[in-house]
Amino acid sequence: QVQLVESGGGLVQPGGSLRLSCAASGFSLEYYSIHWFRQAPGKEREGISCISGSQGSTYYSDSVKDRFAASRDNGKNTAYLQMSSLRPEDTATYFCVTLPLACSGPNLLPTYEYRHWGQGTQVTVSS
Repeated sequence: QVQLVESGGGLVQPGGSLRLSCAASGFSLEYYSIHWFRQAPGKEREGISCISGSQGSTYYSDSVKDRFAASRDNGKNTAYLQMSSLRPEDTATYFCVTLPLACSGPNLLPTYEYRHWGQGTQVTVSS
């Protein structure tokens, strides 16, 4: 069964850290770039990071640059988003999607460009 599953979200205090995972099954993640985006209630989707499949090049939005780090372990068929120095404005549902292209930046491409979608994981930053 082809699946992309995010996990690792939760409730964290401001300044805290979380690591999100994006696990693939039924297909090999190494042939895809992984795009992370988030969506807060009432707001549009915001592309925050992209990590290419080939050389692992990474891109970040200004809103998360220097706080978030994307990585991947193709052997485990899993991608990760390490989030540090979390702020209340980081509260959102976080999603990973696969892109059969090299990353060109953190901004989301048209929906039809993406091949697999996860169900999302909720991150809440609050004291």
